[in-house]
Amino acid sequence: MGFRIIKTAAATLMSILIAAAVGIPNAQSAGLLAILGVEVTRKRSLRTITARFLASVVGLLFGCILFWLLGFHYWVLGVFVLFGFPLIVRSGFKEGIVTSSVIVFRVFGQAEISLHVLLQQVELLIIGLGSAGLINLIYMPKTEGTMYRIRKEVDGAFSVIFSQMARTLHDPHYVWDGKELITANGAVQQGLRAAEREMENHVIHPDEAWNVYFYMRKEQLESIQVMMQLLSQVYQCFPHGEMVADLFDQLSGDVLAEEYTGRTEHLLEALEKEFQKMELPSSREEFEVRSAILQLCRELELYLKIAKRYKMPVANKTANRGWVKRKGSL
Repeated sequence: MGFRIIKTAAATLMSILIAAAVGIPNAQSAGLLAILGVEVTRKRSLRTITARFLASVVGLLFGCILFWLLGFHYWVLGVFVLFGFPLIVRSGFKEGIVTSSVIVFRVFGQAEISLHVLLQQVELLIIGLGSAGLINLIYMPKTEGTMYRIRKEVDGAFSVIFSQMARTLHDPHYVWDGKELITANGAVQQGLRAAEREMENHVIHPDEAWNVYFYMRKEQLESIQVMMQLLSQVYQCFPHGEMVADLFDQLSGDVLAEEYTGRTEHLLEALEKEFQKMELPSSREEFEVRSAILQLCRELELYLKIAKRYKMPVANKTANRGWVKRKGSL
């Protein structure tokens, strides 16, 4: 927010100075248009400036028609608002209602309809909105460090989650408050918003790497929530639970690793083969618990498949990124 204020101030001053230099009366109006044109991302700035410019042209033409037919009276401005605003909205440029009002009110203030006056308003639009667009295109704050920090927070929360799941399997009577799930979800949502801003700051070749990463984590978090429901059904300690607990302990470390090792995936495959060799349940309780553990393994397999599905797009598009040094993310 602080940097946006600085950009707004720079765009405002630039537009006023340019408008005054070319001899446009009431040059401060260019500053108002510049304030309206400054946005948080480059793409959003281009969309907003385009919409505001076109809306202003539509409003200017409609306003001039009203002034030509009805004259320069205050009540005509009410007519413009009553019918001009819906016209601008129906034209698909609702973001430009305020800028169009600035231009039309300037024409009303001059009480003159001529080619010179119309061209003057267009010049004002180009200077005001153009200054805002130029400032936006010149520089946008880098978000790489922010997203890397969020990624570390997400990975750390995932690691604690898997560690707590392993502890619960070792001791079904252990009580875990699950606050890391809330932390992880909040960080993932924050990362998605930051990644979207980063993409919108690349006008020609948007980088989708961080967006891919945080969407992967979002899907995996949904899988983890299913695992938590299955884990609540493990109310007794059996060797199967101990074996799966060791698997989650391994995953707790792998999720923080800089490189994708595939150890968890290989251990899961070996564990499922080992389950097939073990004797069938001898009691109803053992059947219920082992069934929940088996479903837990299936959900863990789905979790690992999500990482594998996102693995190639991330690796191909961001070979030089620090967080993609690993060939995939668990």
